[in-house]
Amino acid sequence: MYTALQSAHSIFAYIVLTILFLASLNAIMGVVSKKLFSDKDLRLSLFALILSHMQLLIGLILYFVSPKGSAMLGEMKDAGMRLTSLEHPLINIIALVLITIGWSKHKKEESHNGKFKKIAIFYSIGLLLILSRIPWSSWLS
Repeated sequence: MYTALQSAHSIFAYIVLTILFLASLNAIMGVVSKKLFSDKDLRLSLFALILSHMQLLIGLILYFVSPKGSAMLGEMKDAGMRLTSLEHPLINIIALVLITIGWSKHKKEESHNGKFKKIAIFYSIGLLLILSRIPWSSWLS
């Protein structure tokens, strides 16, 4: 079960990062070009939100099943163990909170440019946080 969850979490991460990047880029382009916030923009942002939350759910299940997750929480001297047991889950939860806040704030915004700004700021910060805490050494090998 652990290896299947780990593979799903890793493979799904590529999809989530791609969609989150596209949603952020789309919002930035919307701010720059001052276009109207359309249904396509709404769907892309919502899809990024949903996929990010699904990835978090898979990650949280994996965290409690994995030997590198909650079982290694006290291993702060080893950088690799600290990354997988504390930094990666904590920062990704914070990133998802920011993405969710961006989604909520964009719904309350009346102007099209304001909607794009909220999505661009919060989704981009969330994406950067996620990218900063990916265990690249184990992920790319």
